[in-house]
Amino acid sequence: MTHALIWLRRDLRLADNSALQAALENGLRPVPVYLHDTSTGTGGAASHWWLHHSLDALQRELRSRGSDLLILAGDSRVQLPSLARACNASHVFWNRRYEPAEAAQDAALKAALGDSGIVVQSFAGNLLREPWTLAKRDGTPYRVFTPFYRRGCKALEVRQPLPVPANLKLDSDTRPDGHDERPILPAFPWFEDEDQRWQPGEQGARAALETFLSSGLDIYAEARDRPDLDGVSRLSPHLHFGEISPHQVRAAVLEHGGGEDDESVDKFFSELGWREFSAHLLYHWPEITDDNLQKKFDRFPWEDDEDLQRAWQEGATGYPIVDAGMRQLWRTGYMHNRVRMITASFLVKNLLQDWRAGARWFWKSLLDADLANNSASWQWVAGCGADAAPYFRIFNPVTQGRKFDARGDYVRQYVPELGRLPDRYVHCPWEAPDHVLESAGVSLGKDYPRPIVDLAKSRERALDAFNSLMSRAS
Repeated sequence: MTHALIWLRRDLRLADNSALQAALENGLRPVPVYLHDTSTGTGGAASHWWLHHSLDALQRELRSRGSDLLILAGDSRVQLPSLARACNASHVFWNRRYEPAEAAQDAALKAALGDSGIVVQSFAGNLLREPWTLAKRDGTPYRVFTPFYRRGCKALEVRQPLPVPANLKLDSDTRPDGHDERPILPAFPWFEDEDQRWQPGEQGARAALETFLSSGLDIYAEARDRPDLDGVSRLSPHLHFGEISPHQVRAAVLEHGGGEDDESVDKFFSELGWREFSAHLLYHWPEITDDNLQKKFDRFPWEDDEDLQRAWQEGATGYPIVDAGMRQLWRTGYMHNRVRMITASFLVKNLLQDWRAGARWFWKSLLDADLANNSASWQWVAGCGADAAPYFRIFNPVTQGRKFDARGDYVRQYVPELGRLPDRYVHCPWEAPDHVLESAGVSLGKDYPRPIVDLAKSRERALDAFNSLMSRAS
């Protein structure tokens, strides 16, 4: 039986894996391989932690089937052709990636391997639909979410995901000389004590989905904006690393009941839709990782204040829900979606710092660091992206905190120095009378920082900067 390399990347699963299924259907013996390629961008410590444990979980699953996972590090343009020759593989299969550098690398590899006589096939595997398959009636790509979602996601026929192949036979004797498995990524024990709910790997992804279906989906429409509740799916890292496919998630949600017209189902599917929309934007406008999609913002007077950026990064702004979010991010590699919007708005509008500084920090810190989502979301908040929030929409962290964390449970979890403050002051400790602060054991400027900016004045400054930009553009 001829060998086929199955190059795993953002598809660290056995179920609903089109590349793996194609190899088996063609009578080939799959040889699974993961190449940690440092020539393309990778996330920071948190996402490396996840990848380490996801690969470990996949390795255990394969070994339980009498197989193995080749784990290599280096430049895939060198390693993959060498490995194919060493394994005497006639085919190389993979599921496609869409980030600019990765897509270009895949195209070059496909050509090089083909020139050497190796059959290469790539498949859809990580999105509901390929980014190039949907366009407006005039043939141009979408820049507004709602019509994209209605036509590209809601109208999409449900595809039943592929099961784990019943005839899965992987080769356990293909490890060539000179290709050593190595511990390419550290385990980062700082994270393990923080949140034991995370379970990287395919089994963990299925468990997270089952938990969401049984206890989260029915209340999703009301609870998804509440960081003090466990009201979101927590599937984003699993989706990013391909431990579960969006087709698996979509089919399971619809099977659970309610249909797409159910409010919670529609809200959840719209979040999957934003993931698709972000990939669509990055494919058609690869420059959005570094450049404003709306070019008028190239003249925006961003400031570059390292002290303000550091205070934001460390959760020391004096605004409790902002600080809670940034501390949650640093301690756990995760931040609730509503709080991501609040913290991002505070950085780019109240502090007037460039959105790219925030995007770099999130990219470095998030478990689910995804280039498309990260770039498109930061531009959305900053007002310079596709279908962006109006620049004058400036999240007030006090109002947001009172609305979505009314009792302050979320703030108290990550800003424990405010734990004894009454609910009415937990989002605005500077408004508390001295005797209340003293009773709660809080000394502003010592135990907890005073606000680093005035909300009203910083809002006016941001609007003045935006109005100045508009006047120059007209």
